[in-house]
Amino acid sequence: MSFYNSYAFLVLFLLLILFFIKRKNNNYESYFSPFMLKKIIIGKNQTQFNLLLLVFSFVCLVLALARPIIKNKPIVVSQNSVSFVVAFDISKSMMATDVYPNRLLFAKNKFSQLLTNLKNEKIGAIAFSSKSFLIAPLTSDYGTVKYLIDNLSLESISVYGSLVEEALQATSKLLEGSNDKSLLIFTDGCDNNDFTQEIAFAKSNNIKVFIYAIGTKKGSAIDNDGDVLKDGQGNIVITKLNENIKQLAFETGGAYLEYSPQDKDIENLLEAIREKSEARKIGDAVIYDNDELFYIPLLIGLLFFMVAISGFRRKR
Repeated sequence: MSFYNSYAFLVLFLLLILFFIKRKNNNYESYFSPFMLKKIIIGKNQTQFNLLLLVFSFVCLVLALARPIIKNKPIVVSQNSVSFVVAFDISKSMMATDVYPNRLLFAKNKFSQLLTNLKNEKIGAIAFSSKSFLIAPLTSDYGTVKYLIDNLSLESISVYGSLVEEALQATSKLLEGSNDKSLLIFTDGCDNNDFTQEIAFAKSNNIKVFIYAIGTKKGSAIDNDGDVLKDGQGNIVITKLNENIKQLAFETGGAYLEYSPQDKDIENLLEAIREKSEARKIGDAVIYDNDELFYIPLLIGLLFFMVAISGFRRKR
């Protein structure tokens, strides 16, 4: 038997201190003869017995606080981890408001939901338009990644259009050395109608692409600093969801999912990533399945405490 919290026994020094204080203050023997002590002290034996019960109760409670345990054989559990990259489309079309409040902010909210469902996974984050930008390398520090994504802004981005191949190339570099790579893209479908080139690149680099498509088939105008974005002829630009990007997901062994206000959709997409991705061993976790015994001294201590205080009541 051993104890989880052996430092709790230090509390027993309080008993020694109280014992010396009481002995010093109640040393009647130095002032009265044994004959007189019998006359002036009534019920001394009962009082000492109740005090002894309280002391024993205190010792039992300290023993419970120390948490006695019986150690069993430790259980070794292998820990596996899936690594994947999350890419955010930051082209101007992601400022469209056909999805409230806009496509990019909706993507950020879904990413926050994704983080709450992660366990041992390592994630990297990139942003892309006509170029790719590294936000965070592979990490398990979800709080930092969330902070960086929450503060991702398009105000300093001056490039237009979106090229998925940029995200694929960045993923290939981040997961270099891995035989199995996974990429989750939050996008409205980008500008391509044919993704043959991107599919070929993904297959040659063993990248499974998972698409979370954000946008509507009807589309909407693009917010541009309080105004709407217009083309060179002064016409309002209407951007719609490009469903052709589902080819990239299906052909590379990934999954395609269109946006939904339900929390469950991002959970289902994460499960698909876990099922289709190769898990890597990151170490062994040791679980100690010990038998707790703290309740035994706790019950005994409470029992003696109740007996002691009931004895004091009878005396009064």
